[in-house]
This record gives sequence, C-alpha cells and structure tokens, in this order.
Amino acid sequence: MPEIVVKFDSKVVERVVTEKEHLSIGRTSDNDIVLDNRGVSRKHARIEVCGEDAIVIDNESLNGTFVNNRRVNEEKLRDNDVITIGKFDLEFRAGFRDDEKMSDHDGTMILNTKRQKEMIKKDKEDKEVVRRAGCSVFIGLEKTNEEDIPLEREVTTFGKSKFVNHKVAGFFVSGIQAKVIREGQSFTLMNVGRSGKTRVNGEEVTTADLKNGDIVQIGKSAFRFVEAS
Repeated sequence: MPEIVVKFDSKVVERVVTEKEHLSIGRTSDNDIVLDNRGVSRKHARIEVCGEDAIVIDNESLNGTFVNNRRVNEEKLRDNDVITIGKFDLEFRAGFRDDEKMSDHDGTMILNTKRQKEMIKKDKEDKEVVRRAGCSVFIGLEKTNEEDIPLEREVTTFGKSKFVNHKVAGFFVSGIQAKVIREGQSFTLMNVGRSGKTRVNGEEVTTADLKNGDIVQIGKSAFRFVEAS
C-alpha cells in the first residue's frame, strides 16, 4: 500500500495510507486528501494507483502540480518523490512504511509566493538546459569548471584521474571516485572510490537512483541533477 506524508512548512500534518485506486487531492472536504489553502484548487490533482505503479495527474489547476520541483501534467511516481501543491509537500512512499476574482478560477487564489515564483522560474530554466543538451544534465554548482555536464553516455565517470570523463575537486578523491550509469531514462549514481566522498542531498551513498533536483556532491564538487522529461 502506498503512503503519502503531507507536510506544511516541513512539518508533518497528515499521513495517508490507502488501498484505494483513485485519490483526489484538493481544497474542499470531499477530497481524499484535503489541502486547506487558497492556493489549492477545489479539485487540484489526483493519484491513480495500479498495483505497484502510481501516477499523479494535474486537473488543469491554476497554480500547477510539481514533482521534485518540476511542473507536470502527468507523472509516474517513484518512491520518495515529492509532490508540491500550493504550500504543501506530499512525500510519496511506494510501500507502507493576486486580485483575481474567485469565480474565474473555481475559488482558487493565484499563488504569488516567492517559493512558487522560484520553482516556476527554475523549472523553465531547467527545461531549456535539457532541451539544449538533448539529455539529462548535471548542472555545476560548486568547485567545478563545467557549467553543464550532459549525461548522454551509458557510463559517465568522475574523479581525479586524467582518464575520467569529468574531474572533481577535493583532497583524497580517488582516480575514479564515482560514476553515473544510464539505463533508458533512469540514472544511478555509484560511489566506486574512497568511502564518504559521494553524497546525495547531504547523505553519504554507495548507490542512489537519481531524481530531478537531487544535489550530488563528489569530493568537493557539487552538481544539481536535471532530468530530461
């Protein structure tokens, strides 16, 4: 059974565990998941569950539905994906463990927060980056000489050796410290060098399936993973 953890300002406000195949999300009380915020449409989105698969579908909402900081119309969900609706974050876990008239948009206020603007701006910029590259990309954030690294190879290597595809900064980094393995549209980061030198979102990893928006640190070099739609 999937579990959905609803958070507001990083605080858990609800945990939803269900066997239903159709979950409605919106502002009004007749939804399965009620998000009481005027930036949320009455019938904002829905989640369709079929076996082990789940899809989130935006119901043409005014303020949009985001998965891992990317605006989507329809998106297949993976374990630990974060759905952002209004000011709420909904963490999906595959297994149980402004002057707009209200009548114009079904009573939904236009969300005009700094966070919303930043998410929409970043989403547009990211889509342009992957459009130019034609594939998923590592965007250099810190201590890297490369602004954008296209992940077009089946295996992309990082480290100190002159033989790696991309060099990274930091003491005690191995010749080949990490590699990104591409299988179709999925990307896996593997630490193959010195332990503790590869992190995803601040956590040490030996292997990790990458999701859009993940912050990857290899040695002292940091990147943001942008996934091609």
